[in-house]
Amino acid sequence: MKHRAHKLTLLIVVWGTIAIAGFGSAVWQLWNLLMPTLFHLPAIGFWQAVGLMALCWLLFGGWRGAGGLHSSGERSRRHMLTDEEREYLHASMARDCH
Repeated sequence: MKHRAHKLTLLIVVWGTIAIAGFGSAVWQLWNLLMPTLFHLPAIGFWQAVGLMALCWLLFGGWRGAGGLHSSGERSRRHMLTDEEREYLHASMARDCH
């Protein structure tokens, strides 16, 4: 069991390193291709691109995903339904789920 945990940890570290290098390189290349030309911003280095990627991940919520049925946007849309629409939605969900 211990050997398997070490293998899994090594696999996560390797894939994490590949992901950071790949996404960091993509951000770096795209920034240096577009931003200096379009907005007259300076070119950045690889580690600055990784830092920018981390900042965006922190600001915009990295692992949140799509949210599913219980996302805040879905809840707010349900409150905007009329009584007829709410009854129809409830009946169709009951029919499809049971």
